Amino acid sequence: MIHVRIRLTADFTVVANALAQRRGSAVTVAVYILSLPSGTPVSIAALCAHFTEGEILISRALRELEAAGYLERRRERTPSGQIRTRTYFYDVPGGTPEPDPDGPPEPPGPPRPRKPSGAGQTPAVSVSVAAREEPSAALADADPEAVAVLAALRQVDPRLVLSEREAVRLAPAVTAWLAAGVAPGQITRTLTAGLPDRFLSRPAGILAFRLRETPLPAPPPPEPLDRPAVLPLRTCDGCDRAFRAPHPGHCRDCRERRTGDLLRARAAG
Repeated sequence: MIHVRIRLTADFTVVANALAQRRGSAVTVAVYILSLPSGTPVSIAALCAHFTEGEILISRALRELEAAGYLERRRERTPSGQIRTRTYFYDVPGGTPEPDPDGPPEPPGPPRPRKPSGAGQTPAVSVSVAAREEPSAALADADPEAVAVLAALRQVDPRLVLSEREAVRLAPAVTAWLAAGVAPGQITRTLTAGLPDRFLSRPAGILAFRLRETPLPAPPPPEPLDRPAVLPLRTCDGCDRAFRAPHPGHCRDCRERRTGDLLRARAAG
């Protein structure tokens, strides 16, 4: 790989390698937030309007960034007395946000790690997010594969947008389908086929009904055991005793007796 470098003087964002080289979709969300001007709303609804991923995956990405220290949510009181949740995004975890001229001064935070001399400094991005949009911790306990199946439904039908609470409630039923051997693609087709043109209730209610009322496929029959064939019953020609053998003849005792008589006759002869 060869870098073709172009020195940008405008419309660019500085991203630390530690953030850019993280695994997962949280990197894409982080870079997008860093590129926004201060004061831009970054609610889950706003992020979903930009990305193709649903609110479940966006919420998971925000929680991952918050756990890593790049993102922080604070409840603050504005000069007018209203309470709002403000999101701070840090270039480096542990940085100190700059004071907001429209709000109260921030309490002192831990010192920002020193950067090498000459390195560019980008201030923390301060953006607003509605308090009701904060993701819940219950999603972390749900089956991730089941959650991924539910989150992908909106790619088939854009109306199938689920809240975190709805995804957590539906995930156990999807997990049961997966455990029964139903492939994720088949679950998606079952849940999205023949939907009405108009929903009279939340889409989660329709999905819950289909997950509950659609019978699970029968388990595959057990593989037959490799047992030896049962030989037919025969009647001994010598003693009329019943025995099993592939062909008519004598039982084992009669065969041994006949063999002994033959050997004695040869020895006497």
